[in-house]
Amino acid sequence: MNDSPASSADALTTFGSVSEAELEAHLRIANYGAFELTDAVRPSIDLQVIPRQGFRYDRYEDTENDLNVPVIMAAASKPRLFDLFIDMIDSLGPVVDVVLETSHHFSRGHRDYYREHIDMPVLKSILFDFEEMLLNDGCTGIAVLNPRRQQEIQFDEHKLIIAYGSPLETFERILISHDVYFDKGIRFITEAEHVHTSSEARYQEFERLRTRLGMESEAKDDAEMV
Repeated sequence: MNDSPASSADALTTFGSVSEAELEAHLRIANYGAFELTDAVRPSIDLQVIPRQGFRYDRYEDTENDLNVPVIMAAASKPRLFDLFIDMIDSLGPVVDVVLETSHHFSRGHRDYYREHIDMPVLKSILFDFEEMLLNDGCTGIAVLNPRRQQEIQFDEHKLIIAYGSPLETFERILISHDVYFDKGIRFITEAEHVHTSSEARYQEFERLRTRLGMESEAKDDAEMV
């Protein structure tokens, strides 16, 4: 793998106790049974969570704003992951908003860039041009939302797909059509120690994507930069 581990608190425990050669060997492991990870993230050295395909139900709660939103969280193997994401966002309607998230060059947290009212065919065309970076950069996440429907699909830095907002049935059907099935006991890579990977080349790709999406001036800082 050409990428290096991102600066992250995720990497400060068992990752810090192994040699450089052991870490490099761990980072090269992409397959866990039939499940293939992208280059973006790796589980803990001691495999506290073994990656696998499936989805489960959850809820997003924000007591401050009195929100309680149904959620589906899903993990899919690399060969089907991007097409699944595209099919999921296609269900949101002909015009959507987009949030592009980066944790490149941040000591903690991330920065979000927002674009309102983009036609779905235009968005999908752009995303296909950046498929490799979106799959494999552990410091890039993207969310596509329809505020009118109060629905959102997030493709986060860990390359999990998270669908927010009812009804969830359309999202469920799309997941199952890609052989991603309900698994009540599934645990995701975010629920244990893990490490993200990125590179300066992928950061430059992120910047090109941000420009293509017309996000050159709209930014919100959510963290302090390194």
